[in-house]
Amino acid sequence: MYEDKTLVCKDCNSEFVFTAGEQEFYAEKGFQNEPQRCKACRDTRKNSSRPTREYFTTTCAECGKEARVPFQPTNDRAVLCSECFAAKKEQQ
Repeated sequence: MYEDKTLVCKDCNSEFVFTAGEQEFYAEKGFQNEPQRCKACRDTRKNSSRPTREYFTTTCAECGKEARVPFQPTNDRAVLCSECFAAKKEQQ
């Protein structure tokens, strides 16, 4: 029923394929318009409205390596690096 279409991005003017599967998805959701931007430009536009996340540097309570976390560390809770956090999660 649907066939792949080649569209032109309105931001970067590059061609992109609007696949048959994507067209079917749009129809199921009731979307009336075809996409006007390629995936890269859609992602850029979507992420531009999100505030950039601030990271804080601290020391891992398990191994002592430097850890970057997306929250302000406090002295009342131990902070783990991503490797120690994953290892501890596996043990549970």
